[in-house]
Amino acid sequence: MLSDEFGREVTGVRVSLTDRCNFDCVYCHNEGLGDTRGPMDPQDDEMSTDDVVRFLEVAAEFDVDAVKFTGGEPMLRQDLEEIIERTPDRMEVSLTTNGTFLPGRAEALVDAGLERVNVSQDALDPKDFAEITKSGAYDRVIEGVEAALDAGLDPVKLNMVVFEHTAGYVPEMVDHVAENEGLQLQLIEYMPELTGKPEWNIDIGRVHDWLAEQADEIERREMHDRKRYWIGGGKGEGGMVEIVDPVENPTFCANCHRVRVTHEGYLKGCLNRNDDLRPMGEMTKPEIREAFRETVANRVPYYGEYMVRNGDGEWELNEKYIDDYAEV
Repeated sequence: MLSDEFGREVTGVRVSLTDRCNFDCVYCHNEGLGDTRGPMDPQDDEMSTDDVVRFLEVAAEFDVDAVKFTGGEPMLRQDLEEIIERTPDRMEVSLTTNGTFLPGRAEALVDAGLERVNVSQDALDPKDFAEITKSGAYDRVIEGVEAALDAGLDPVKLNMVVFEHTAGYVPEMVDHVAENEGLQLQLIEYMPELTGKPEWNIDIGRVHDWLAEQADEIERREMHDRKRYWIGGGKGEGGMVEIVDPVENPTFCANCHRVRVTHEGYLKGCLNRNDDLRPMGEMTKPEIREAFRETVANRVPYYGEYMVRNGDGEWELNEKYIDDYAEV
C-alpha cells in the first residue's frame, strides 16, 4: 500500500467515467474540474473500458481495496456494467449517480458486482428539486432509489449538498431517512472555492450542532474523520446522517485516503487542486504504475499544508508548492 509523505495511505480511488450529465445542478463542480460538460453523446476523450480496468488492476497491485465510480453521470456510460464486472475482485465497488437510470439497470449492476450506491437527492419536493437540478426528473429519481433497494443495494445513501438553497430542507430529509428503512443521508458541505458563489455558503457547524441535539448516538469514521449521527435510535436502528465537511478543515484533509481519476485519464491527488494532474500516458501498466506512485508521493493535505493561515488568520497559498509543481 502506498503512502504520501504525511503518512496517509491510499486505500481508495474515485474514478470519473464521464463529464456528461443529464442534470444541470446549480452547485456542480464536476469533481473539482469546474463546468467542463459538453455534448451528451459519448466523447473521444473519455477513458475506454479497457483503460479503466487496466488502471484498477494496477491500483489493486498497491492494495487499493475500494473504487467509487462517478461523473458527470456515470450511468450514461453504457459499458458501466462491464467495467464493474471486470473490476478486480478485491475491490469494493460503489457508485454515485443522480438515480434516473437505475430503474431497469439496478439489478444488472448488482449482478455485475456493484455493492453500494449514492443517489443525489437535494429536496423532497419536485418543484424545489427542479430549481436545484434544473431537471424535472424527481419522480424518476424516487423510482431509482426504490429500484436500488429492490436490487439489494441496502442501504442507499442519499447525497444532499447543503447551501443557502437547501439548508431549510435538512430537517425534512433527516426525518425521511429516519422513517424509511434502507436509506441513509450524506450531507455535503457546499464548496464555494470550487463553485464561485460564496454568498451561497452556510455555517456547517450549525448543522452539526442541530444534529447533535437530535442524535441518539454519534460516531466518527476514519475516512476524513467524518461524523455520523444516528437519529430515531442507536447505531443500526435509527436513520444514519453523515456530514462531509471539507471546507477549511485540516482534520478532514489529514484523514483523506483517496486518489481521483478524471474521465480523461489524469490522476488527481486532491479534489480542490488541478495544478497537480498527472497523465497516465498511453495507459500501459508500467506508465500507470509510475504515475500512480508519483501522484501518491506528492499528495499534500489541502488545508494546513497547501493552504496555510497567515498572520491575520486567513488562508493563503503555501508558496513552496507552486515551485514544486512548476518542475513536474
